[in-house]
Amino acid sequence: MKNSLRSSPTTGQEKTRSNPENRFGFALVLASAIVWSFGGALKYFITTGESWIIVFWRSVWAALFLLAFMLVRKGQRGTLKLFTDMGLPGICVAICFAIASTCFIVALAHTTVANILLMQAGVPLIAALIIWILFRERVALPTWIAIAFVIMGVAVMVSDSLTGKVSPIGDTLSMMIAFAFACATVITRRYAHVRMVPAVCLGTVMSACVSGVLASTFMVTLPDMGILMVFGSLNLGLGLALFATGVRLIPSALAALLGTTETMLGPIWMWLIHDEIPTIRTMTGGLIVLTALLSHIGWSIYCQKSTIVNKTF
Repeated sequence: MKNSLRSSPTTGQEKTRSNPENRFGFALVLASAIVWSFGGALKYFITTGESWIIVFWRSVWAALFLLAFMLVRKGQRGTLKLFTDMGLPGICVAICFAIASTCFIVALAHTTVANILLMQAGVPLIAALIIWILFRERVALPTWIAIAFVIMGVAVMVSDSLTGKVSPIGDTLSMMIAFAFACATVITRRYAHVRMVPAVCLGTVMSACVSGVLASTFMVTLPDMGILMVFGSLNLGLGLALFATGVRLIPSALAALLGTTETMLGPIWMWLIHDEIPTIRTMTGGLIVLTALLSHIGWSIYCQKSTIVNKTF
């Protein structure tokens, strides 16, 4: 068991990953953030008040989607092999995503969305610190700068919504979300040879089991069930599938940085779908986040092109 976590078989792959793979991973992680960004807008439609009921049905539909996704791609034997091959890293990722997805819904009942978003903005920083402290993996200065500007931008975005009300439970859950997501990002990247879709599927099953025990009832209205099906299968399930597939192909810090796109787009969907007009601070903060992300992307593309030119000559 110790050997499975002591060293990563992918340590040398940071430098050998090809540009097409890198771009594909970038696109998948970005797509996952876009899919997840609809979560707040979807939650707004649900009339069920109990958090554990929402967690349960969202997790059930996500698990069914992910299982169907694997069965279509790999068949029964291939899917079974994916589960048996994921090992301890996969179990760790499953636990991380179970914690993150469960805490997100429960935290909404104890604190503001602004506080949760502010905590989640720290995911890139936490991921970068983990890979630096545990694996001594160098994080480029432009990445640290981009992380700092993203955190600043999110702070500006949510500053209008921050209140003097402090909820130790809500803030603790929010921090658990950020830490669990950062850990899952790092583990998935370090063990890139392990397919993590079955791991995230297992995570949704874990979440369903825990919430199923704590829920007072499983009864929801038909309209709520329709929203929960979309909330679970597409928002959570599809997002997890895209993220677990793409994060293997790009650096951990960059993957976590791209994930902040969810924070930037969330208020926009609330504006377009629920007519909640964003404030000046929200738009200003979103512009800071967008500028930081685009600048970092431009820097990454420039570095890749420079590497190709140097190798050519």
